[in-house]
Amino acid sequence: MQFLKTQIQLLLFLFSLVCTGQQLPPIVKYSKEIYNAGIQNWMISQDNQRFIYFANNEGLLEFNGSKWILNPSPNETIIRSVNCIQDKIYTGAFMEFGYWQRAVNGELFYTSLSKSIKSKIKDDEQFWGIFPFDNWILFQSLEKIYAYNTKTKLFTIIEPKSTINKAFKTTNGIYFQTPNGLFEINQGKSKLFLSNDIINQNKLINIFETSDGLLLVTQKQGIFKYKNGVLSKFQTNIDSEIQLSNIYSSQLLNDESVALGSISNGIFILSKEGKLIYHITQNSGLSNNTALSLFEDVDKNLWIGLDNGINCINLKSPINSYLDNTGILGAIYTSATHNNKLYIGTNQGLFYKDLNSSTKFEFVQNTKGQVWSLFSFKNTLFCGHDSGTFIINGSIANQIFSGSGTWKFEPHLNGENFILQGNYNGISVIEKSPKGWVFKNKIKGFDYSSKHFEILNNKDIFVSHEYKGVYKFSIDNLLTKATKVIKFKKPIKGKNACLVKYNNQIYYAYKDGVFKLNNKTKQFVKDMSLSSIFENDEYVTGKMIVDKSNKLWFFTKNYIHYFSAGKLSADLKKNSLPIPSSMTNSIPGYENILQLNDLNYLIGSTDGYYILKNIDFKFSNYKVSLIRISNSGVNSKPLNISIKDKVYLNHDQNNLEFSYTVPEYDNYINAEYQYKLEGFNDKWSDWTFNSKVVFENLPAGDFTFYVRAKVANSITDNIESYSFVISKPFYANAWAKLFYFILLLIICFYIHKFYTVFHEKRHQRIIAENNILLELNELENEQKIMKIKNEQLIQDVDKKSKELAVSTMNLIKKTELLNIIKADLKNSTDSSTNRSIKAVISTINSNVKDESTWDIFKEAFDSADNNFLKKVKESHPSLTPNDLRLCAYLRLNLSSKEIAPLLNISVRSVEIKRYRLRKKIDLPHEKGLVEYILSI
Repeated sequence: MQFLKTQIQLLLFLFSLVCTGQQLPPIVKYSKEIYNAGIQNWMISQDNQRFIYFANNEGLLEFNGSKWILNPSPNETIIRSVNCIQDKIYTGAFMEFGYWQRAVNGELFYTSLSKSIKSKIKDDEQFWGIFPFDNWILFQSLEKIYAYNTKTKLFTIIEPKSTINKAFKTTNGIYFQTPNGLFEINQGKSKLFLSNDIINQNKLINIFETSDGLLLVTQKQGIFKYKNGVLSKFQTNIDSEIQLSNIYSSQLLNDESVALGSISNGIFILSKEGKLIYHITQNSGLSNNTALSLFEDVDKNLWIGLDNGINCINLKSPINSYLDNTGILGAIYTSATHNNKLYIGTNQGLFYKDLNSSTKFEFVQNTKGQVWSLFSFKNTLFCGHDSGTFIINGSIANQIFSGSGTWKFEPHLNGENFILQGNYNGISVIEKSPKGWVFKNKIKGFDYSSKHFEILNNKDIFVSHEYKGVYKFSIDNLLTKATKVIKFKKPIKGKNACLVKYNNQIYYAYKDGVFKLNNKTKQFVKDMSLSSIFENDEYVTGKMIVDKSNKLWFFTKNYIHYFSAGKLSADLKKNSLPIPSSMTNSIPGYENILQLNDLNYLIGSTDGYYILKNIDFKFSNYKVSLIRISNSGVNSKPLNISIKDKVYLNHDQNNLEFSYTVPEYDNYINAEYQYKLEGFNDKWSDWTFNSKVVFENLPAGDFTFYVRAKVANSITDNIESYSFVISKPFYANAWAKLFYFILLLIICFYIHKFYTVFHEKRHQRIIAENNILLELNELENEQKIMKIKNEQLIQDVDKKSKELAVSTMNLIKKTELLNIIKADLKNSTDSSTNRSIKAVISTINSNVKDESTWDIFKEAFDSADNNFLKKVKESHPSLTPNDLRLCAYLRLNLSSKEIAPLLNISVRSVEIKRYRLRKKIDLPHEKGLVEYILSI
């Protein structure tokens, strides 16, 4: 029955936690997929550089704020314990313990201590605790405690008679628990410290030393206090829940509050008085309900090694969150404080709770649906709703306007009885009557949606329409009619654009910048100072909000900015909070921030809200560290090099990657970095969130790399530097240059010699060419002279040939004439003249057969035709003079008829002679005789 009662109490408590609005510090979640190691993390520690180390299933897991690094277990077993002591990181695993140290290149290397006493370690022994004490390091297993003297390098082994449940360290002592009680180690020996039923029958989880004695945390019976030899119960307001939660881990925090990690119920954080501060479970933000290990780092972050992942709770963060994991509230679009209550308007309706309390949110009746805005004016709270306008009275909403959805409200400065409200279809007026606030009228002449509008000079109204642009119109004194409606050509419409009035100036913001209305030109002019926040692809939304302290807020990709009026000038002072939009999870275009008091602000999100405790974030004591430098050449793998000493690199090792970090673990605060490389580029880079930079193909020379960081608005205390030299290639060093100089002299000498010889040869060649040209000219002249002579000879030959032909023709004519005369004489019958006729005939015959005529012809013919007859005679010796004579006539291309008179024979006889001539010269039948004669 008692057990059932306890269970019911626990269920009621858990239900109350779900319903109660618990504002929690930020929780950073790291899953196995993020850190790439085993799911379980058994112990946590931190070194002097603020790096965090985890005893992980797969090895020693390191996190430096920027990068996770897994150092595999030396014997491939689970690492159960880790403790950073001075410059060493001690770990314990299955039958193995030792320490890790950082090499000059930044990597960790392992040194085994247990191998020297391997024979004394029992089979299956695992080391669950590591404790420093004076010059000793104690390694605790379930069977023994091995004390290692860091000076003598020797071991002292403490072996109790029974199993060791766990060992503990306080400021003044080392304790361990067995089934026989709690023992203290003194001078290398164990001595019973405390033994009673509570200690002997309950497993101790931890022992803490406080200002009021020792706190003993048990697994199932809660917390006990030991002071002046008396053990008493440490009372808390959740004792029953602690007893049922099965505590597995615990940690005393810096302010003496206590964190308890359970097996199945998340973690509890109790004040030093025993009151519950936080109970955080998987439902309220943890990745897992089983907390295997707890650790508070130097920045007061609480690390939780879970059964499946790692979480970090930023207990001292300036930001707290209220997460609605149930989905009942919905996405928050607006918030307001009124009559000491906090109201939040969401897509589910309007909710409220008491301000500065952890009570649950309650729903305001009649407000189911989308709430756009809340406006407190003259002790009245107005609600802009998708259904219209409501006046809120405590938990009840009274609708005063239902004509259209209402975006926002702006009071009209002409008296205190009129409020203009932006609706889905324009702007309307509500007024205060004796019965209260009522709808008055809609302003005619402007029917566009008016989500963002402002009133200037009590008459001009400016409206920003996301899909149309910026409008301006005037209203009459009765607030009934819009006149002089104009649309600005510039600036143009923009996604998530916004328009506000700040310091009596109209501002419009969209992706191209922030624009301010010039009161003289009545045109918008870009404000370069405000627009700078949208540079480097920072634009997400143009939403602007003016708070109660007259600060102008902007929301960008990686920052929340606010501007305030300067005290000594009209320029606005810029302040930036490095809180990215991805962290706040706000709805673009509907970001909202509410000033709760002078220091605290509420920022709405899609799953709850965040409380900024102090907008002037200040962080100190952070340092930036170089954690790794790798270099590589062409087709070579990156190699980590020394990060401590100046290094000298070969010319082909000129690709360097610098990794650096600020070990800062706040969920909403990201470190930014600036770097420069002297010798390459002496200017600081722009601020960036990237924690590494790569330089490729660096030239030879001396370089110094500098990096500094900024956390929130505080620059780190140091600037990290690293010097290195990239040597010149062998073909560019001093000896090479001397060699090149000598080689150049030799080349110049030979070039000079070559050119001298070349020019001499060229000179000789020119002379020779000129001589050849002269000879060619002479030869050409001789050829010309020869040609002229030949032409003259040809002309002479032609002339002689013509003369010969004429002579031959004359001879032929003469012969023909004589033969005619002779024939005529023979035909004469006159006897008286017969004797005379015969004498004439005889004379004619003698002339016709006169050989002297042939000799003259022959001489002339040979002279004209280059001894033709002689050539024919040499070729054909059997030819007779008559044959030669016939050849000569044929050479003159005379026909048989023309030849017959010359030979004083008939034409028939000429043909016979020609036939016989062919036979004598043995001329083939197919070849012509004249053709042959002419070819000789």
